[in-house]
Amino acid sequence: MASPAPRNSRASLSALARHAVSAAAAAAALAFAPPAAAAMAHSVADAQSPPSDTAYRQLVQAAKAVVGVKVRALPDARSNETLGQEREGSGVLIGEEGGKDSLVLTMGYLVQEADQVQVTDSDGQTVPASIVAADDATGFALLKPLGPLAPKPIRVGTSAAVGQLDRLMIVSGGDAQAISIATVVSRRPFAGYWEYLLDDAIFTAPPRLDHSGAALINKDGELVGIGSLFVMDALKSGEKLPGNMFVPIDLLKPAIGEMVRTGGRRASHRPWLGVDSLEEDGRVKVMQVSDESPAAKAGLKAGDIILFIDGVPVESLAHFYRVMWKSGPPGVDVRLTVLQGPEVRELTVRSIDRQDFMRHKPAV
Repeated sequence: MASPAPRNSRASLSALARHAVSAAAAAAALAFAPPAAAAMAHSVADAQSPPSDTAYRQLVQAAKAVVGVKVRALPDARSNETLGQEREGSGVLIGEEGGKDSLVLTMGYLVQEADQVQVTDSDGQTVPASIVAADDATGFALLKPLGPLAPKPIRVGTSAAVGQLDRLMIVSGGDAQAISIATVVSRRPFAGYWEYLLDDAIFTAPPRLDHSGAALINKDGELVGIGSLFVMDALKSGEKLPGNMFVPIDLLKPAIGEMVRTGGRRASHRPWLGVDSLEEDGRVKVMQVSDESPAAKAGLKAGDIILFIDGVPVESLAHFYRVMWKSGPPGVDVRLTVLQGPEVRELTVRSIDRQDFMRHKPAV
C-alpha cells in the first residue's frame, strides 16, 4: 500500500487546487463581464486583475464551497444495479458562516441506500458525513459533515430570476474540481422516468458529465441550482441538444426546515409503484418494472402501454404522475388499464412509500 504523501506535498497539492479554482474563477469573471471588458484580457494568464475584483472574489468563494461527495452503498442496495455501489459526485456547503449547522446539499440518488459517505473540500480535507435528510419530491439530500471543512458556505440566491440565455457557472467538487460556463437554454417542466416530476427545471448547455450534485452559480456567486442529469433534449422535448438538467434552488427554501427536523418531507410520502416509463408516440410506455415492486406484483410488464389510471385517460407522463399522487397516501390501490401485447388488461397496484422499498443501514 502506498505511503501517505508528506505534509509539505499535501500542502502543495492544496495550493495547486486553490490556484486552479482562482484561475477558473477569473475566467468565469471574464465570461460574465461585458464584451468590452472581457476583451481587455487575452487569456486567463493575462487576467491578473479581472474586470471586477468584487465579482472575482465572489466567484472564487462560491467555487470553494463546492465539495466532492464519495459514497459506498450497502452491498444489497436495490439501486446498485443502476447507480453502482461506489458513487462519486458533488455537493455544496450551505448554512451560516462559521455556524455549527452548516450542511452539504447534494442530489438524493447519490446517497440513496448509502453505507458510508465522505466529503472532500477544495483544500483537500476529507471528512465522513451523515445523511440528515432526503426528499424524493425535489430530489435533494442534506449531509452533515462530521468534521471541520475549510470553505465558507455559499450564498443562496433565487432561481426564479434565472432566465433563458443567462450565462451561469457550473462547479463540480472532488479531486478534479472543474469550473465551466454554460448557457440556460430552457426552463420547463421535467418528467423523469423514475416517478419524478419538476414543474420548472433549469436546462443548460453545453453538457457536463460530472453533473451529479454540481453547483449552478450566478454572476454574483450565489447558488441557483443543483445538477441532476445529462439530457439529450435540453432545448425542448424531442429536439436534440445535449445538456444538463438542474433542480432550482428555490425548491429547497420551503422544504429545508422540515427536512432537517424530520429527515424528509410529507410531500415525498406519496404513492409509488416501481415503474420506469417514457412518453412514446403520445403514449406512456413502461420501460422497466423494478423487481419485487408493487407494479411487478400486480403484473405490469416492460412494453405495456398505460391507457388509463383510476379511470382517467393518461395524457402524458406528467399527467400520469399527478393523477397517481392525488389518489391518496402510500398504500392506496391504483387502478391501471394497460395494453399488454394484444390484450387490454385491468390491473390493481397496491402502492407503497418509495422509502419503504429502499434498503437502509441498520441503526447502531
